[in-house]
Amino acid sequence: MRAPFFIASLFSICILIVCCSNDNHKQTKECNHIQPAGRIPDLSIPGSFIKTNEIILDSNDIVKFIDSFPKFKTISTELNIFYKKRKYALAWFDKSEMTEPAQHLYNSVINIQSDGLPDKILYKEKLILLKEGYEVDPIKKNQLEIMLTAQYLSYAKLAWNGLSKQQLTAINWYLPRKESSYSELLDSLLKGKDVLEKTPVYYQYDLLKKQLQRFATIKLQGGWLIIENIKKKYDKGDTATAISKVKRRLFITGEYKQNEFGNVFDSVLKQAIISYQQSTGVKETGLITPELITSLNIPVEKRIEDIIVNMERCRWLPVELGHAYLLINIPEYRVHLFEHDSLQWDMKIVVGKSKNRTAIFSGEIKYVVFCPYWNIPASILKKEILPAIKRNPNYLNKHHMEWHDGGVRQLPGADNALGLVKFLFPNSHSIYLHDTPSKSLFESDKRAFSHGCIRLAEPMMLAKYLLKNDEKWDDDKIVAAMSAGTEKYVVIKNPLPVYITYLTSWVDNKGTLQFRDDVYELNKRLLKMILDKPVL
Repeated sequence: MRAPFFIASLFSICILIVCCSNDNHKQTKECNHIQPAGRIPDLSIPGSFIKTNEIILDSNDIVKFIDSFPKFKTISTELNIFYKKRKYALAWFDKSEMTEPAQHLYNSVINIQSDGLPDKILYKEKLILLKEGYEVDPIKKNQLEIMLTAQYLSYAKLAWNGLSKQQLTAINWYLPRKESSYSELLDSLLKGKDVLEKTPVYYQYDLLKKQLQRFATIKLQGGWLIIENIKKKYDKGDTATAISKVKRRLFITGEYKQNEFGNVFDSVLKQAIISYQQSTGVKETGLITPELITSLNIPVEKRIEDIIVNMERCRWLPVELGHAYLLINIPEYRVHLFEHDSLQWDMKIVVGKSKNRTAIFSGEIKYVVFCPYWNIPASILKKEILPAIKRNPNYLNKHHMEWHDGGVRQLPGADNALGLVKFLFPNSHSIYLHDTPSKSLFESDKRAFSHGCIRLAEPMMLAKYLLKNDEKWDDDKIVAAMSAGTEKYVVIKNPLPVYITYLTSWVDNKGTLQFRDDVYELNKRLLKMILDKPVL
């Protein structure tokens, strides 16, 4: 299956979901949170969603089901375990009718493209026929019962688990992967939960899923027209045809709020442009420029692909990242501090350039090092320092460097490449956070300049946070240690988890969809892997 076909078919299914959601919302909400009168769970049956002990399967029904649908043979053990623990009571029916969780599951399976996935559902046509005919045929009802459980396991793997650990390693993703086993998924069912009510993935997944539906609707309504390139800038008060086209483009995605598309550049348009620039991570000038037009002309199909690949990345992340943690997003060029999943602060960073990529992994910050030496890595020594010494014998002295243990290190001080402080979280990638004397780099919108390590715009802020519970350190002592000129290691009492991730699309804490450039060009390969992903 080629990507364009998948994207095109996605539009139709998403708009169908959007149109139907309003009719079903009230009923679904009531059924999820209120126990209807007369439907008392039979607690003698593990995992009974409702009273189902009057209807049971025969153990041979599962054997017959696998014979009829052999592609589910790989999960036959799980099916048998599930129904044996339930004493073969039906899970998805209340006497003669499908339950609300069953309807929810059926809709999710049939509309799997709303999860940003190709339509690879096994026996989809047969599932539809069973649902349409089960009311008049008891055999079909039993088949549909087992089919729904099988489809749940298949759907869960596709929509919640994502690519395998081996596949993630192949694309250099070393963050801890969320692990979900079939037994855990079945346990959720056995505990009587509506297993689809709360998606067991990183919270950004559901936020991006809503945005996927929104952009699919935009595509079905015609998307947006390409705006001709311009050679000059436009500001408030200017008049031009391009101004009207920018208004129409920003109206489609919601930044421009008025239904007026004249050629005059007004204050409403200026604010709309600033909002768009905020959502794409560029300097907020509020001007119409050639760069803005290029960004606005990115096709809606490309934006949809960006959302899809980042939904896949959300499938890999742990559902909970911890009480307090640092989250570094490479394409965003920012680090965020979270406590109880609430953003406390963030700051600009510089990450590795394309040929010296910052690794995607996690660790724990355990040490603060004031006035650090910079022990120059062997690769930099060979490629940069040694050739420079050959050209200029005084190079080391000029750059405050010295030979040490067969290598070269830079002395502590204001000129040190690591600045006045670094933060260590031991890892096999030789990555750490540090200050830098090159402060001007933080003025750039795109900040992939380093050899792989991460430079902080405001390292003092992180040092204060890490040492806030240590009575030996206050702000004055931290400032003094950063300017002492002598290297000093400090062990952190409570190591702080740090996650270095790679999201080119996400929803921020204000509910705004964000897009960033694919700085390491990883999205295209990942999209192909999603399309090629097996069902079971």
